[in-house]
Amino acid sequence: MIRAALVVLLLSPGGVSPKLSCSHQDVLDHLNLTMSNEVFRLTRPVLDHTRPTEIELKLVLFSILAMIEKTQTFVPFLWAHMTWTNERIHWDPAQFCGISHITVPREMLWMPDLFIYEMTEKDSSPRNPFVVAYHNGTVMSEEDMRVVSSCRMCMHKFPFDTQSCSLTVGSAIHTVDEMILRSSFDSTRITEFTKEVLWSQGEWEFKHLAVGNRNFSYGGREWDTLVYTFTMKRRPLLHVLNLLVPIMFFLILDLASFFVADHRGEKLGFKVTVLLAISVLLLILNDILPSTSNHTPLIATYCIVIFGLMLLSVLETILVTFLLDMSQKKRPTHKRRNSTT
Repeated sequence: MIRAALVVLLLSPGGVSPKLSCSHQDVLDHLNLTMSNEVFRLTRPVLDHTRPTEIELKLVLFSILAMIEKTQTFVPFLWAHMTWTNERIHWDPAQFCGISHITVPREMLWMPDLFIYEMTEKDSSPRNPFVVAYHNGTVMSEEDMRVVSSCRMCMHKFPFDTQSCSLTVGSAIHTVDEMILRSSFDSTRITEFTKEVLWSQGEWEFKHLAVGNRNFSYGGREWDTLVYTFTMKRRPLLHVLNLLVPIMFFLILDLASFFVADHRGEKLGFKVTVLLAISVLLLILNDILPSTSNHTPLIATYCIVIFGLMLLSVLETILVTFLLDMSQKKRPTHKRRNSTT
């Protein structure tokens, strides 16, 4: 189809000069790209079905929204950038006033069926309704995603732990013979770029982002996937101030109670009160740590040891009080025997 061009006559000091005026609709008419044309969106955009479609993907971490230890859930906010080639789209920019790209609704073109394997909830963030198509057939799509994914966490060194969570991106239908995934940046470059654009980290400090290809086989078929591994280190100051330091203070108070004279059971009551305070901190720790951890966290061992020492201290106080009471009961008997003699 030959595009329609409007000839606009512009008056100039030297006379009348024609100038071509073009629009994006002229490009759409040239390509016969309409909402009703199913050839652009029903099948993979290749002229030879044996040639795979190469998807170039870039994931950038914008924010760490949450790391939920109890449910072992990783919630990042990502920016996804995808490019691929649609072999049915091509035009010469010189014939259309230099127009090299157009913006069209995403429903008009074929889109790769990529998804994240570890995702546990559907993304509720608004989607970008448009994609950009270039004159050489390259199609570009950008998305902002709030991902809720599962992550296997090791809590052994909590709160001085470092966690690595992976997001595996792959196609649901197209095998490696039909779709190949490639990363736009290597691990070093994407890590530096992520550190520059990272908005907020909260409790976690972003350390590294690694990306690599991995083939996935099932039922005699093979899929190409991209694995993004996010490495983050916890900032332990809050947990140290809220858990470790108070527990140590309670232990010091319990040791200091040995220098308190026991009058009518005040010493025993003080020790029991401190022991109950430790129990409250253990309940708070239990709400933080997952119940299905493979290794016992060191902080749990630390709390149990201190709790055991304080329990022995209470038992020791009870024993000393009992012995003192027994000795006081025996003293009047000895006095009576001495007076009778």
